[in-house]
Amino acid sequence: MFGGIDPKKMQAMMKQMGIKQEEINASRVIIEKDDGNIVINNPNVVKINMQGNESFQITGDVSEQEEEISEEDVKLVMEKTGKSEKQVREALERFNGDLTEAITELS
Repeated sequence: MFGGIDPKKMQAMMKQMGIKQEEINASRVIIEKDDGNIVINNPNVVKINMQGNESFQITGDVSEQEEEISEEDVKLVMEKTGKSEKQVREALERFNGDLTEAITELS
C-alpha cells in the first residue's frame, strides 16, 4: 500500500495522525462462530488504536473447524447427567463428540 516508504517515516506519520500500533505476542488466535471456529496458528497480531478505537490486524496460517457438537447432543448429555451446558460442552470437546464417553465421565 505504501511501498518504498521508510518504516521510521511511516511510524512518524502514523503518530502524527494519532494512530498507535502495538505488536501482541500470541501463539494462536481463535475466532468463535456459530457454526465452528476460525483458527489462526503462528499469528502476527498488531493492535491498532486510532482515535480511541481499537482494531486488530491478524495474519498467519488460517484453518476452519466446523462445529462437531450438536445442540441435540448437548441437551441429551445434560438430561442424562444433570450437568451444566458448559460442563457438557467441555466433556464433549474432550472426547470429540463421543456421547458415551462424555456421559460416563460426567456421571
